[in-house]
Amino acid sequence: MDLAGVLLGLLLVLVLVVSLLSNLLVLLCFVYSTEIRKQVAGVFLVNLSFCNLLLTVLNMPFTLLGILRSQQPLGGCVCKAVGFLETFLTSNTMLSMAALSIDKWIAVVFPLSYTSKMRYKDAVILMGYSWLHSLTFPLVSLFYSWIDYNSVYASCTLHLKEETERRRFTVFTIVFHSTSFMLSLVILCFTYLKVLKVARFHCKRIDIITMQTLVLLVDIHPSVKQRCLNEQKRRRQRATKKISIFIGSFVICFGPYIITRLIELLPFVTINYYWGIISKCLTYSKAASDPFVYSLLRQQYKKVLINIVNRILKRDLYPSSGYNSSLDTENEYCLHRTN
Repeated sequence: MDLAGVLLGLLLVLVLVVSLLSNLLVLLCFVYSTEIRKQVAGVFLVNLSFCNLLLTVLNMPFTLLGILRSQQPLGGCVCKAVGFLETFLTSNTMLSMAALSIDKWIAVVFPLSYTSKMRYKDAVILMGYSWLHSLTFPLVSLFYSWIDYNSVYASCTLHLKEETERRRFTVFTIVFHSTSFMLSLVILCFTYLKVLKVARFHCKRIDIITMQTLVLLVDIHPSVKQRCLNEQKRRRQRATKKISIFIGSFVICFGPYIITRLIELLPFVTINYYWGIISKCLTYSKAASDPFVYSLLRQQYKKVLINIVNRILKRDLYPSSGYNSSLDTENEYCLHRTN
């Protein structure tokens, strides 16, 4: 194995370890905290972390073996099972992120009717659709024997073996990525841009009140006034930064791999081996970043983790948080959210 292969293997090991630990922490917080379990968004988060954890445990190690050995590390039946799971889990995680964005959109744009528009029943229905949708495509690919070891990505995944089925496989691949990646991306962009619009409106209103207050307080110290203006600037940037992370991480992690899979449908295109591995590692990195993007950096999860550590060390516990992330208003985006 050359140096590039070793580095790619080390990168995948790092992603695997971070993904395993972070997703386990999210599930631990869900089990430990009653407040988190009460939130409707918790259904989407636990489904996302569960899928990421399965992807980490069942798929990443075999891809790592494929990189290290430079050949198929599994038997035919095991390879098909691993490829089936990868197709299912990847699609399911994308749809879970779309469901989370819908939940946030309803909570921010329709805060007064959120409890009636997004109930546990509605969350379960959305997750049921996600599972049904995600199972359909790997079942079809398994029926047509389109799951096999693909040396370009060093993993068991969708792979065309017979040129006579290229047209059918091409249609299947386009429909699959359009109804998983593209559908989720459209939902993410629509919902989060609506959230951003509301956030900017509230920030603008708060800025007007702040400026009126500063004008009235003629004796205010210049340093205090400057701090208020700096906080005003940070408020305007905070919501934009969060929305950019939600959408940007989705595009950066999944986009290169999806585009590569679509380009390789052209019969005259050959994908570079190292680029194939890198694009695959990027998709795996989403499983490692999701817990931080959606959960662990939020104040509520930090407090739960502190309580767990204190319980283990037998220290005095902090009071449990009553903060409900599902009912965030955009005032909190602008005023004091530090997660």
